[in-house]
Amino acid sequence: MYEPYLTSKFPNKKFVILTCMDTRLIELLPASMNVKNGDVKIIKSAGGMVSTAFGGIMRSIIVAIYELGAQEVLVIGHHDCGMSSINPQEMKRKFVERGIDPQTLEVLEHSGMNIERWLRGFDDVTESIKSSVHLIRKHPLVPKIPVHGLVIDPTTGRIDLVDDGYDNL
Repeated sequence: MYEPYLTSKFPNKKFVILTCMDTRLIELLPASMNVKNGDVKIIKSAGGMVSTAFGGIMRSIIVAIYELGAQEVLVIGHHDCGMSSINPQEMKRKFVERGIDPQTLEVLEHSGMNIERWLRGFDDVTESIKSSVHLIRKHPLVPKIPVHGLVIDPTTGRIDLVDDGYDNL
């Protein structure tokens, strides 16, 4: 048993964080926010983005709220994010280069899957965060709770508020 890490499944600070999977944030984000093991639920995705209302990211946020006691949501993006420079065309080329049959991509496209839109990143991290915050706030299964948008500097750890969830209650 690792007693220093012993905690329950319920977040002590009653919030859930959606952030990017960037490796620079693994220790920096918790340190910048003064959170430790057991304090928060952290969900990670490329770009810290919610791209669909009924995908796995939203399901995790909803579970954190209803089953794990989270009372606030923080969406935290970061400067110099890889999703700001992702090129869907280049990614499709890499699929084929790594052995995905080009015909598979065609079948997906003809089945209604817009791969380029699905892979699209963002041009402005602040606008991306605001978009995800808006989607969460307006979700039909999310209660009226604060949903905040923040951006962290992956070098210094400075966190800036870009959308105050208390203003929208």
